[in-house]
Amino acid sequence: MATRLNPYISFDGQARQAMEFYHSVFGGELKMNTFGEFGMQDTPQADQIMHAQLETDLGYTIMASDTPPGMEYKPGSSITVSLSGDEEVLRDYFNALAEGGKVGTPLEKQMWGDEYGDLVDKFGVNWMVNLGGLG
Repeated sequence: MATRLNPYISFDGQARQAMEFYHSVFGGELKMNTFGEFGMQDTPQADQIMHAQLETDLGYTIMASDTPPGMEYKPGSSITVSLSGDEEVLRDYFNALAEGGKVGTPLEKQMWGDEYGDLVDKFGVNWMVNLGGLG
């Protein structure tokens, strides 16, 4: 089995909405399981997401969950999801992720020659998009 590195994003009750949004942006196959499906049927978290995984057609994998009971939810800017390459679809991803979010740097040509932009999506997740290279 090959190894891979992919983001696993924690949410505070918005994992379902966030993953459905990312599914609408990137396409692919989305699988979600709730806490209720795994023994927590009679709790306030029963309908929240215990584990979600989006496998996109381009090979991206995004995983997420709602923060389980007893664990602290710590939102912040300690991680940014980066998309880079020469596929024009990255421009569409940037624009879709920006809907309802806040663009920090518009997607435009930079001094290193590529187009680059960054944003925080409507769920508070940081994204960087570099169009034109793999760096």
